[in-house]
Amino acid sequence: MSESTPAAALPTVVIGAGPIGLAAAAHLVARGIEPLVLEAGPLAGSAVRDWAHVRLFSTWGEVVDPAAEKLLAPTGWVRPDSAAYPTGGDWAERYLQPLAEVLGARVRFGATVTGVSRAGRDRVVDGDRERQPFTVHIRYADGREERLFAGAVIDASGTWSTPGPIGGDGLPALGERAAADQISYRVPDLNNPAAHARYAGRRTAVIGSGASAFTALAQLAELAARAPGTHTTWILRRGISGSTFGGGAADQLPARGALGLAAKAAVDHGHADAVTGFRTAAVEKTTDGRLVPVSEDGRRLDPVDEIIALTGFRPDLSFLGELRLGLDERLQSPVGLAPLIDPNVHSCGTVYPHGVHELSHPEKGVHLVGMKSYGRAPTFLAMTGYEQVRSIAAALAGDQEAAERVELALPETGVCGGAGLFDEPEAQEESGGCCAAPATPEIGTAAPSSSGGC
Repeated sequence: MSESTPAAALPTVVIGAGPIGLAAAAHLVARGIEPLVLEAGPLAGSAVRDWAHVRLFSTWGEVVDPAAEKLLAPTGWVRPDSAAYPTGGDWAERYLQPLAEVLGARVRFGATVTGVSRAGRDRVVDGDRERQPFTVHIRYADGREERLFAGAVIDASGTWSTPGPIGGDGLPALGERAAADQISYRVPDLNNPAAHARYAGRRTAVIGSGASAFTALAQLAELAARAPGTHTTWILRRGISGSTFGGGAADQLPARGALGLAAKAAVDHGHADAVTGFRTAAVEKTTDGRLVPVSEDGRRLDPVDEIIALTGFRPDLSFLGELRLGLDERLQSPVGLAPLIDPNVHSCGTVYPHGVHELSHPEKGVHLVGMKSYGRAPTFLAMTGYEQVRSIAAALAGDQEAAERVELALPETGVCGGAGLFDEPEAQEESGGCCAAPATPEIGTAAPSSSGGC
């Protein structure tokens, strides 16, 4: 196909063959629109496979997209037990890979998108802009390059490749790069012999306050029970309040609530020490090669052997620079979505379902979906992404009524108040947001741990 091919005859390019990208393709197929999914990795769900050892806090019933299931059904595929909790590896192997296989040649692997623009129009040019197809530049794993044309672009590339740095100002802390061989930005797989040897019997600092940090704390606590000398220093940029450990029993996703309680147990049982109000400015090395985190106010922590930085993710917008995107100045999410997810002012723990209206940009025909749509905001659920792409596919097919219809109810976390408020300890207890923060329940049996995204 060429630049002169009518837009309606061009495929809709989907960037990323993860859960949301493949769901987008399924919805497009159901609408009679031809998708072309471009995945940088070698397999479906390549990013998900990086945390294959982590168990989701959502059940199978909550992480299978309805349109995808319809596409899979004729092949004899049967959804696993809806009440069971898959690991990332389960999700990739038992759902994402079969879905990619059904889509067949519509999915290309080893295809990295290096740029998206309008044919013959850079970001500056207005003339006849919306009549031009999108150009998508691709670099394949074997070094080949290609330019193809698209009628629309759905970016579901996620944020996994761009984790947040340690520094409290959003930049790498001084010494962070130099200590890279002792810093991980992923939840470790402690069943892996190399990872086990890396953390067993050693002191580790975990930086972060979300579900991934809870997972790491709980897993390191389990390791401490088996390997003497294992200890964790948990570094939080804010103070501890009733909502620090999530919604607990008030969370409508029980496994997500239990995950926070498992992290609390790690602290209560002495496997981890919590250091609050600590915004890391530097990481210094001792003469024996250990690491000393130093805060902006000059506090220095005891040396640790390893650091696990779980400070969130951010979108890679580098290959979208020639498009006219409407992004929030704080979150780097679409401006229509930002007020719903801004942790400075939000929330009661959930975001009402949204779709094409909130995800549209000045550049018509391009949409950021899934984790990418949340920019730097946390607490994304797969169900949210499935609703996003259902709405966008309907809009691309000209079915505006379906695009604007809400077809999803999301579970609440049971947590209220924004992260901005939580930076001030005295504000934590006073702020109820739109509802009151729950008291921390008693510790119970830990339920499945989570990736933080589902």
